[in-house]
Amino acid sequence: MALLLLSLGLRLVSAQELDPRAIVRKSYDMAKVSGVWYSVSMASDDMKRIEENGDLRVFIRNIESLKDGGLRFHFLFMVHGECVQVAVVCERTEKDGEYAVSYEGDNKVLLLETDYKLYITFHLRNMRNGTDTNVLALYGRVPNLSPSFLNRFEKVCRKYGLGPQNIISLSNQNTCFKYKK
Repeated sequence: MALLLLSLGLRLVSAQELDPRAIVRKSYDMAKVSGVWYSVSMASDDMKRIEENGDLRVFIRNIESLKDGGLRFHFLFMVHGECVQVAVVCERTEKDGEYAVSYEGDNKVLLLETDYKLYITFHLRNMRNGTDTNVLALYGRVPNLSPSFLNRFEKVCRKYGLGPQNIISLSNQNTCFKYKK
């Protein structure tokens, strides 16, 4: 029995390697994006906004593709020490993979890349009071992704001028995790 569990565990770990051929960067099938996701990492050019108690520090629960082409994100985040569940509906724009939402300013949410099975990366551009803030988020279908996904995320962040000092890991920091359904 122990050998069976070990082999199953090894298969799951090896199956979690990034396959560059499976990466989708355009013509997204948003129905495949729907489902349960976990926050793995975030990066920002304004770290205060994604650090603990930051207004853009959120923990994803799931994403729904809506009939009108929009997306509904179900998030958990901390407010005054309390875990709060929030659903945010983003309206589809004319650009492939881009959505708009009003939250703490005007926002554009752009799906950068995904393999649908294990990871997805989003870019949020928040415009508030004349200031632009860029946030990148790496979500996984499992709470922890292998280093190949984290390295890929770091590479994507560099394209937006964000280095390792701008990236935080959320895998073990979700204090709302116990509320995840």
